[in-house]
Amino acid sequence: MSSESAARAWACVNLEAIAHNLDIARQALPDTELMPVVKAGAYGHGLEPVARRLDNHGISFFGVANVGEARRLQRAGVRTTPFILGPTFPEEREEIVQNGWCCTISTVAEAAHFQSLSALYEKETALHVAVDTGMGREGFLPDQLATAAVQIKGMPNLRIEGIMSHFPAADEDVPFTQNEIGLFTDCAGTLQQYFSLRYRHIAASAGELGYEVPVANLARPGLLLYGVAPMASIYDGVLRPTLSLHARVTLVRELPAGHGVSYGRTHITTAPTRVATIGIGYADGWNRQISNKGARVYINGHYCPMLGRVTMDQIMVDVTDVPGGVQSGDEVELFGTHIPVAEVAAKAGTIVWEIFTGLGPRLPRIY
Repeated sequence: MSSESAARAWACVNLEAIAHNLDIARQALPDTELMPVVKAGAYGHGLEPVARRLDNHGISFFGVANVGEARRLQRAGVRTTPFILGPTFPEEREEIVQNGWCCTISTVAEAAHFQSLSALYEKETALHVAVDTGMGREGFLPDQLATAAVQIKGMPNLRIEGIMSHFPAADEDVPFTQNEIGLFTDCAGTLQQYFSLRYRHIAASAGELGYEVPVANLARPGLLLYGVAPMASIYDGVLRPTLSLHARVTLVRELPAGHGVSYGRTHITTAPTRVATIGIGYADGWNRQISNKGARVYINGHYCPMLGRVTMDQIMVDVTDVPGGVQSGDEVELFGTHIPVAEVAAKAGTIVWEIFTGLGPRLPRIY
């Protein structure tokens, strides 16, 4: 009888570390309610397991990207209300109204459609008005807000309970962000003349750690929830890593000097080299852009340089100098305890968000 073999590559997720990091977010803003952002599979960590772990953690919403993610939360038995952060399609709004999910509006036409659906089903729908204070992605422009509010005020089945925006450059442009805070404060004041706003939110992780927004009473922690601070703060040393990436050596071979490694022969051995093939590639989310950038992995207590280009299912590394050698089946750390995920992102010329969310669906998550 055959038995199922162990995975060639996998990700380990520490749910308790995620809960700890949510507590750190609460410490950073003690008088602010929280909307943990769990979109994109909870940044690659797994939507349902993460949401279930945080469901009873005193939060206001779960931030999701679309109706499909909200539906998954509902099917998983999660009780916290999903908040759909992005614009919605007309054909999605009936489901939103019927389930009592929360979302944003950026136009009067969207509001009118929600009003007609809410009246049809004899429901009251909670909405947050999005205002564009600089991101350019969604929301009313500030000078459109008062006129829009007058029109929306006449829609009796809508409960406008919040105003939201988003910082486009909190970790890069402090003066712009400070001006944006003032603009958002003004917009909240304008809308408050027409509606009783229960929630006012603009800050994600960088905004939460780096700025004070006195008018805001809700924050949307994302990356810091998953153990990485997007900008320097006093909390750098207390956030806990939440995800590590591992694989196994599949083959170890001796290559002579002058032998090419991987596609394009971008690496040529300069001396006899002991090369380990590892069962992970760009189909698993190990970014191809990290090829030939000095990336390393951790095997049997030693750092080993990656050789040549990342392929779809495999990478090669130099294990010549590992005392005691390396064998097929040995475990490899791609990032985690010994290699920070920020190092991997820097080598790949990208951001930690992409590394996390790029982890492929064929990678088992071990919780």
